[in-house]
Amino acid sequence: MKTLRMALAQMNPTVGDLSGNVKKIIAGIKKARDLRADIIAFPELAVTGYPPEDLLLKPQFIKDNIDALNKIIAASKDIISIAGFVDENIIGSYNVSNGIHNAAAVIADCKLTDVYHKMHLPNYSVFDEYRYFKPGMRYTIYDIGAVKFSVNICEDLWHEQGPVNIQAGAGADIILNINASPYHTGKISFREQLIAAQALKNKVAITYVNMVGGQDELVFDGGSFAVDKSGEIILRSSQFKEELIVFDIDIEALKTSDKVAEKTQPYVSSEDNIEKIKIDHSIKTGKPAIKPKKFIKLSPEEEVYNALLLGTKDYVRKNGFNGVVIGLSGGIDSSLVAAIAVDAIGRKNVQGLFMPSPYTSKESREDACRLAKNLGIKIIRVPIDKIFKTYLKTLAVKFKGAKKDITEENLQARIRGNILMAFSNKFGWLVLTTGNKSEMSVGYATLYGDMAGGFAVIKDVPKTMVYDLCKWRNEKERKALIPERVLWKEPTAELKPDQRDTDTLPPYPVLDPILKAYVEEDKDFDEILKMGCDLECAQKVIKMIDHSEYKRRQAPPGVKITPRAFGKDRRFPITNSYKSY
Repeated sequence: MKTLRMALAQMNPTVGDLSGNVKKIIAGIKKARDLRADIIAFPELAVTGYPPEDLLLKPQFIKDNIDALNKIIAASKDIISIAGFVDENIIGSYNVSNGIHNAAAVIADCKLTDVYHKMHLPNYSVFDEYRYFKPGMRYTIYDIGAVKFSVNICEDLWHEQGPVNIQAGAGADIILNINASPYHTGKISFREQLIAAQALKNKVAITYVNMVGGQDELVFDGGSFAVDKSGEIILRSSQFKEELIVFDIDIEALKTSDKVAEKTQPYVSSEDNIEKIKIDHSIKTGKPAIKPKKFIKLSPEEEVYNALLLGTKDYVRKNGFNGVVIGLSGGIDSSLVAAIAVDAIGRKNVQGLFMPSPYTSKESREDACRLAKNLGIKIIRVPIDKIFKTYLKTLAVKFKGAKKDITEENLQARIRGNILMAFSNKFGWLVLTTGNKSEMSVGYATLYGDMAGGFAVIKDVPKTMVYDLCKWRNEKERKALIPERVLWKEPTAELKPDQRDTDTLPPYPVLDPILKAYVEEDKDFDEILKMGCDLECAQKVIKMIDHSEYKRRQAPPGVKITPRAFGKDRRFPITNSYKSY
């Protein structure tokens, strides 16, 4: 049986680290060549990292990325390499349009054979590619004798009558799709279903290589895979870790016509710019055996937890911090953040700060200390009673005659924020904030207080999911790593006597479905009421969401794990008088 040996390099680049990214790419090429691979594919914009955003407006950055690609070309001896980079038509007139392009270099035996330009540029959700790139205008088929393959990039694969349809119709046996597709819950299943449908419809095998790693708010989960022309998934990589997967494709199977269904009529017009390019490459023989890869499917909770872990790890590592500090309250949110931080960067690099006020309960003190002990982290105690009294005394004259209200409550949160930032400045620790999506949605957070920090680990995690993740983490540990009482005691900010979150908010099992409907699904007020929501409750929640945009705009970045996160995903005007209720 004659086989084509493919390698998919699921790599974790760093935006702007051109030399570091090139080293990873060259190491992948060497490893794949040692395993006698014929072709290796790297992710979208692997040379620059994704998304490079306004670095793309710097001419020097574009030039440096071309120089970096030349190093990859020189290292690609005796193998075909597909690598994502930014093209400016500097290295060849492969496209008649001007401007820069999200591109894939097709390199064969130390020669740049061709450059493919991404045709479908996403400009929705977190994507902003029309700000930077020009779309491609040319389809290509690469002929290596026994096999004909095509290359396209990420979004190109998502269009039913796009490049896949045309490339398959023009004779491609296999499509190599390179990606930087960010994670959210349910994304991997959606990808697999869509691409399997494309393969079946066009009767073409498809390989899908995805980036992995954290980049600011985004996490790329990897999850690379391959499907045969019947739409069956023949191989999957791991999620949330770098991996080089090497596998063989039966060339005869690529050529054999399908007896079950006829190939869909390709959407090809006379205006389509299709070019067939011959590549001098002999399919390798004498290939060493490859150990079959075992795929382990993650549970929903494990998938989200790993996304949060990787996003936190890479934000800390790639930005050069030597550790993190977390305000431990004895509550569930700070407990989850601390557990994620320890799993991400190690217990020696995590510091807990416990800052009791006059309203901090004995139970909270015990739970914070028990958590720190379970995680093996140091806990530093800094009481804020005296500082709080000094604030009150200082303001007493100016506040004379005014009733105590949320002002005094927020003073405590802001004192804690100042202390956390002082430790950050003194020791170089990144402050991890502990607010969740439910709180951020309705503004149940203190600006310059508990919102103060450098990275908001769970800002896109609804409160009900926080409980699920904590339970999962304890089950994985097979003991109460997060103290059991934290999981069942009533949530409270402890900024006044006998305070409970439900004094201000609906219970979280009631609140979270409203938030999902309004924030993530854009459901209107009547649709939310039809879900069974109480009229006054729905009005109150939506009003709180709308009036809290100014707070969210000032919040630190955090890991995106839902289909629609605050920030790049949901861009609402702060000054806004529209009412939907």
